[in-house]
Amino acid sequence: MKRVALPLLIVAGLTSSALAADMAKKAPPAPPPPPPSPWDVAITAALMNDYNFRGITQSRHNPSAQAGFELRYTFNPQWQWYAGISGESIDFPNHAAAEIDFYGGVRPTFDKLALDFGVWYYWYPGGECFNGDTTTPCTPPGAVPPFSTPAGFTPAGLFLPNGNVVKGNLSFVEIYGKATYTINDQWAVGIQEWYSPSVLNSGADGWFTTGNITYTVPTSMLPSGIGMLISGDVGYWALGTSDNFYCTLGFPNGTPAPTNPTGTGCSGFFPNGVPYQSYWTWDAGVSFTYKAFTLDLRYYDTNLTKAQCNVFDSDHTSTFSTSNITNLNPGGLGSNWCSAAFVAKLSFATNLSNIK
Repeated sequence: MKRVALPLLIVAGLTSSALAADMAKKAPPAPPPPPPSPWDVAITAALMNDYNFRGITQSRHNPSAQAGFELRYTFNPQWQWYAGISGESIDFPNHAAAEIDFYGGVRPTFDKLALDFGVWYYWYPGGECFNGDTTTPCTPPGAVPPFSTPAGFTPAGLFLPNGNVVKGNLSFVEIYGKATYTINDQWAVGIQEWYSPSVLNSGADGWFTTGNITYTVPTSMLPSGIGMLISGDVGYWALGTSDNFYCTLGFPNGTPAPTNPTGTGCSGFFPNGVPYQSYWTWDAGVSFTYKAFTLDLRYYDTNLTKAQCNVFDSDHTSTFSTSNITNLNPGGLGSNWCSAAFVAKLSFATNLSNIK
């Protein structure tokens, strides 16, 4: 009997092993991981020694900070929709509290060609109005007294201390289109076009066209984890004529004329608004990247004179010089806000999906 039982046990063991193996083969496969969400949020922040916009300082050549968020929806690898908000610290003549940017658009991608179309709104809350033309008075006028208050001059608040005038509301909108073509792993070129019907709410339209080139240094030439880019931009801002808020006065700094005893009426060569000087701007620099951080070192400049710059930016720190007196700038004030500048910017950028 023992001789029969032993073979039966062996057969039973082999059968059990075969059944177990067969059951393992027939077990349902593990479910695939869920597809990545089409939604994401980009987070940005930056510190810089100067906030430069198209060759013109927005922070009076002083340090500035930035922070922003961008909501993204990737419909498929070729189409992405986005909407964002960003804030920058500024120092404007009208004492605006900050620059708040609202924007949105779509980014189509076709192989090596990346496109971007959208709308951008620049909001400058908290601005005060300083106006030298009584035909379009400020409501309410700014609180800073004028450069002088002798008899016959306008009451306090109608001029900035140096005699310039500026609207309380400088907010404006632009539409834009961008194209970037990646030639290879090292080289990429791009072009952008921006249009506003009223730049800085001045009444003057503006077309800004810019082209850029970027060279990515091969990683084999750099320490591990470090990236390096060399880039340059050349742009041209074609500007129109302002409304009569920014008209020319009869004499420098609003000095009363015989036919204009208050010194505040539009007269001079451009009583209906000033034709802003269209100008070229360029920059060149190098960027170093490490994980989510980028250090950008960049040189900016324009071809605007100090007199032309003052007409466009209403700089509250402009100073007088006889060399700045022109038909367009009878007050003789000159601004260095459009002059050459070196900007160091440390920025941080990541996506919410990257944060574990």
